[in-house]
Amino acid sequence: MSNIIRLVIISGRSGSGKSSALAALEDQGFYCIDNLPATLLTDLVARFTDNADNAEGRALAVSIDARNTPRELANFPVIHQQLKANKRLLCDVIYLDADHETLLKRFSATRRRHPLSDGQSSLDEAIRKEAEVLGDITAAADMRVDTSQLSLHDLRSLIRERVAGKTKHALSLQFQSFGFKKGVPIDADFVFDVRCLPNPYWNEELRSFTGQDQPVIDFLAGHDSVKNMQVDISTFIRRWLPEFEEGNRSYLTVAIGCTGGQHRSVFISEAIARSFAGHTSSVQVRHRELGQSLTIEPEQKGP
Repeated sequence: MSNIIRLVIISGRSGSGKSSALAALEDQGFYCIDNLPATLLTDLVARFTDNADNAEGRALAVSIDARNTPRELANFPVIHQQLKANKRLLCDVIYLDADHETLLKRFSATRRRHPLSDGQSSLDEAIRKEAEVLGDITAAADMRVDTSQLSLHDLRSLIRERVAGKTKHALSLQFQSFGFKKGVPIDADFVFDVRCLPNPYWNEELRSFTGQDQPVIDFLAGHDSVKNMQVDISTFIRRWLPEFEEGNRSYLTVAIGCTGGQHRSVFISEAIARSFAGHTSSVQVRHRELGQSLTIEPEQKGP
């Protein structure tokens, strides 16, 4: 990809893991800047694009969040459009967030001052206000990441695999299994409910396994309703994927949920993901309740 510069803009509410995400990109060779004023973005990119010989293959990552002034944040939509129009730039906005209670706990644990604390507002109020302040960046996000249930290791792995590993203007597709009893992922673009399918949990011999284990795979694969659900979800995604790609969409997350996120959603997420391997640049599977992330590689065809 000749003379293309990679720019990743990391944003999100305080306590969501922005520093860890930026550190993960730095470990991958990105030139990183924390708390960059938004209006300096175009100047930063120009310094690299003006020197084409040294710019090729360079990767930049910057953090822009509520520490910017209101004037800087107000200019972000225009600046973002200018960056997206730059044909020599691959620009992605990654927005990190977590549920309100998780952010409260994280700040209480670290006892750090919230950037929007002014002595008159409580921490609860500052966290809620921050969501409003970052509204324009949220709307521009190419990918949203819910870090509520992610460990630092999980977050770094996600950033490394889905963000740092992206090297061209192509869509990164993720299938995420989850359990409805722990809430619907806030970072999903599509959510499919597979709780109507036969549940291995009610078979005591299968209860301790997951959808990755052969006994559960055999059980689910033997039901026509499971096969039909796979086909219907795959057909829907396959029908609309070209439209998202045509619209220069960078990331698409498809969440598939069952009751506990252990059996049905795990099996179906992996089965569908394998059917898409090789059809787009990057296919990942994340099992939220199992704490696993997988990259699905195209099957090698024989001679």
